[in-house]
Amino acid sequence: MTKYIYQYKAWTNFTWNDRTINAIFGEVRHLQGKISGQMNSLGFSTKEEATLTTLTLDVVKSSEIEGELLNYEQVRSSIARRLGIDAAGLVPTDRNVEGIVEMMLDATQNYEAALTEDRLFGWHACLFPSGRSGMYKIEVARYRSEEMQIVSGPMGKEKIHYEAVAPKAVKAEMDKFLDWFNNEEKLDFVLKAAIAHFWFIIIHPFDDGNGRIGRAISDLLLTRAEGSPERFYSMSSQILIDRKRYYEVLQKVQHSSGDITEWLDWFLHCLKNALLKTESSLKTVLEKAEFWKNHEDTLFNERQRLMLNKLLDGFDGKLKSSKWAKIAKCSADTALRDIQDLIDRGILVKEEGGGRSASYALKQ
Repeated sequence: MTKYIYQYKAWTNFTWNDRTINAIFGEVRHLQGKISGQMNSLGFSTKEEATLTTLTLDVVKSSEIEGELLNYEQVRSSIARRLGIDAAGLVPTDRNVEGIVEMMLDATQNYEAALTEDRLFGWHACLFPSGRSGMYKIEVARYRSEEMQIVSGPMGKEKIHYEAVAPKAVKAEMDKFLDWFNNEEKLDFVLKAAIAHFWFIIIHPFDDGNGRIGRAISDLLLTRAEGSPERFYSMSSQILIDRKRYYEVLQKVQHSSGDITEWLDWFLHCLKNALLKTESSLKTVLEKAEFWKNHEDTLFNERQRLMLNKLLDGFDGKLKSSKWAKIAKCSADTALRDIQDLIDRGILVKEEGGGRSASYALKQ
């Protein structure tokens, strides 16, 4: 039978091939710096909006990886309230949403604080406020006292994917992990985020919620890497897209004798893709901010402001006067007058072709 990584004597003396990961590591750090610089050029409210959107996605997608679907608006409202952000249309939220949000905000807003056993137990209690995971009662806010296997398949034909560290060894393994987490100072925080994620998942210290807490630990270290609680990319969103490979690599490297090159390579590529996605969405945010800066003294009516914002956010399909009238809740004649006024001012242009059903776009 193949041994698990933790069954080797000095299993936490992880090794990796620098040549394999140096190029991708450099790309990630370059992208982080570039996007961070672009973020700093944004106004306060735009930065606040970007952080709110990113944190909301992180909470929703991290839960979705585990098969739990949270209400996006509830998560957004909970984060906005806790960060004191004035967000329109706040909605009441469920207790389980509040708990997950509390954990994620503690990880990213208090990123400089030490990671302790008590703090981890607090996160775990946040994830399972009722003391249950679905229908099942679980051990909450303490390390597990039972064996832990990750299995799939029908009863009687289960396939064991992973058997975690024995319960009697969990406390000692976690003490070692936390000591490394709080006292190791030579590693770059991005690499440390990748290692911490893997190390924690291998120990699997809790009855349930290990994946979400592992990702929160990564987010804490990635926030340290940027030195700011402002979030502008969601690692969990990207892990969800690449979930199949995420589990494949974990499953493969869990049998390594200590070399975690493949895991680091996957983690850094995943982070790079999350950053690239942000770079393209940030381009839209920057263009929108620049448009309104250039037109801060221009008078628009409310319908025009509404529709210009929709166009700046990336309007779906062609903008026709009938769509304008429907969205802005006005008559077809009023819509045409609004559009013609913006054409006269050189803000909109009539697109070529279309005949009687003309469409319009922002002038580049």
